[in-house]
Amino acid sequence: MPAVSALAPPAIPVPRFDEVYERHVGFVWRIARAFGVPASAIEDAVQDVFVVVHRRLPEFEGRAAITTWLFAITKRVAFAHRRRETRTEPLAAEPRSSADPFAAISRAEAAAIVAEILDTLDDDKRIVLALVELEQLSVPEVAQLLEINLNTAYSRLRLARAAFDAAVRRRKP
Repeated sequence: MPAVSALAPPAIPVPRFDEVYERHVGFVWRIARAFGVPASAIEDAVQDVFVVVHRRLPEFEGRAAITTWLFAITKRVAFAHRRRETRTEPLAAEPRSSADPFAAISRAEAAAIVAEILDTLDDDKRIVLALVELEQLSVPEVAQLLEINLNTAYSRLRLARAAFDAAVRRRKP
């Protein structure tokens, strides 16, 4: 029997591509949107992320959460798409199906308003707000994910919330 080092980390099985896609396509979509990918390019950006994932998945070592890895890939792809596209249109609302068409329309209208307001924020504030409020990550998790100081993350969140609240107040009749 070969000797097993007590210091060697346990082998983490590489997830199957279809499992990664199924579980995380919504996350990737929302992150790409939060990074300001235009509505006309959102589907292409998500596809580009999963092309990279498909190619690189066998190399995934599990040293970080799969969402952290996907976030990093999505960030690079989103910035590449934003360089190619003009920001002339608002961010798209995430597609959803519903048995109640009126509820679906209400959700789509609300999502469009939120996306329009998010689009007015600068990139740093928008991504922190999206990760905390939409993805429900803690501020320390966001700081680690974005590789920024914790106080910087809290400051960006505070400023983003204030700007978002002001935009909502301006929209009220």
